[in-house]
Amino acid sequence: MTLTQAAFPGRSALRNIALILAGSALLALSAQASVPMFPVPMTLQTLAVSLIGLAYGSRLAAVTVLAYLAEGAMGLPVFSNASGGIAPLIGPTAGFLWGFVGMAWLTGWLVERGLDRGVGRLFVAALLPGLLLFVPGAGALALVLGKTAAEAVALAVTPFLLGAVVKAVIAAMAIAGGWNLLGRR
Repeated sequence: MTLTQAAFPGRSALRNIALILAGSALLALSAQASVPMFPVPMTLQTLAVSLIGLAYGSRLAAVTVLAYLAEGAMGLPVFSNASGGIAPLIGPTAGFLWGFVGMAWLTGWLVERGLDRGVGRLFVAALLPGLLLFVPGAGALALVLGKTAAEAVALAVTPFLLGAVVKAVIAAMAIAGGWNLLGRR
């Protein structure tokens, strides 16, 4: 059982739509907390994707990220620096943006398979997909900018590794805190 299933028992389309809208809004807000770096800005999006995956489970988390990408593709200013449109989805950051879908799904899948309680388990469920995100992120960057694998790792992986660990810790602590609050109810 995921945190949102425990907090909001009963499946309904209205509940899922509300969660998707809330999650895509969280992603849009997290994209605006941006440290400009070239060619990939440092944002809080991976933290938001981890939180969504840990709280929603695999399918709802993946659909939430797809909704976010659709909002951006339609031109809504949901990507970093309040940008929208197709360019971010085919540019140097495309691998990260599309990779968020897999990251959200895998995070939720791990939670559904028993990594749903305790900071340590939640940390693993957040960190593993967060690290795997670097594969499509660096791959797309290399492809779009014509970089070697080593150059892509230097630009799109190395500067973000410590942040990935810190964000996984924060996500795990936040969701564990959510379970604690729910347990007190």
